[in-house]
Amino acid sequence: MSVIETEEQKQLRAAVAALAERYNYVDYVLPKARRHEPLTELWDEASKLGFLGVNLPEEYGGGGAGIYELALVQEELAAKGCGLLLVVVSPAICGTIIAKYGTDAQKQQWLPGIADGSKIMAFGITEADAGSNSHRISTVAKRDGEDWILHGSKIFISGVDQADAVLVVARTEDAKTGKLRPALFIVPTDTPGFVKTPMEMDIIEPDHQFTLFFDDVRLPADALVGEPEAALMQLFAGLNPERILGAAMAVGLGRYALDAAVRYAGERTVWKDPIGAHQGIAHPLAQCKIELELAKLMMQKAAVLYDSGDDFGAAEAANMAKYAGAEASIKTLDQAIQTHGGGGLTQEYGLASLLGAARIARVAPVSREMILNFVSQHSLGLPKSY
Repeated sequence: MSVIETEEQKQLRAAVAALAERYNYVDYVLPKARRHEPLTELWDEASKLGFLGVNLPEEYGGGGAGIYELALVQEELAAKGCGLLLVVVSPAICGTIIAKYGTDAQKQQWLPGIADGSKIMAFGITEADAGSNSHRISTVAKRDGEDWILHGSKIFISGVDQADAVLVVARTEDAKTGKLRPALFIVPTDTPGFVKTPMEMDIIEPDHQFTLFFDDVRLPADALVGEPEAALMQLFAGLNPERILGAAMAVGLGRYALDAAVRYAGERTVWKDPIGAHQGIAHPLAQCKIELELAKLMMQKAAVLYDSGDDFGAAEAANMAKYAGAEASIKTLDQAIQTHGGGGLTQEYGLASLLGAARIARVAPVSREMILNFVSQHSLGLPKSY
């Protein structure tokens, strides 16, 4: 296992960073976010450059690389304040699951579009009554001849207004109780009985969240991805990349905040020296740099393990990376605002408006408490607490 990047990976970083510079946070993302408009222009250009499908198989138009490379893309975008939430959802979660478990027909129908960005697939697992306890999922699919009938609801589903379909996590009718055996269904957003309702969020973000309702939605047999009552491994084929990409987005956002703080600390002069010459400013920023690099290293480890096929090892590292990335990102953004003093709360510097976005990383895609539960149980061998 190596996290020393190849020349090709370094070139990919540089190319993504150049694109991100043109779609940076203050000039492009923040105005769009204040209007709650998706980052369509950035998505389209990143698609044309082949960045969004780097992890998908070449035979379906992807780059033939791995989650490591997709995380690299996300990190570099976020490092300029323009991370794309739907990269976490469409190519990372849905594209990975379909590439691993989809039928040939499903792969042909969806992967080329996901790879080139012309199709977007959202992901629906969270439910109001289940919360982080995915074993309480109540959305049910039952057989009706060759078809499936889907009934239930989902909450906090990102980007449904931009999506062509949602990959929905449900139970089969015979598995409504007991251990979760997820059944995954591709549900086009124009399917009769599929209802989406925007959620009112109190953060500045370009992407919308939705509540979904499935009112006896009829789906053809080929809407099912993989096996009914599949093992959890089929679900975690997408959830581990989700955590890795979430960590990448958090690390990138932290880098964005740190760059802004360092730039200001090097230019802002009080009395006769730049404020960055004072240890009270310099040392907290140095700590942020160290913690971001540690989080990035765990993210890289998780991606390498995942791409090598070590699913359990990747699960531990992905959870740790997501936890570390969130904590380092929030701390760095807070310190960057503090470094700017009152200026950190103005629109000019584009930092305070990121507080909500950074805070998301502690609660989604999985809360830090559930990560601590995972580490306590699986890494430390302590008794299960729930």
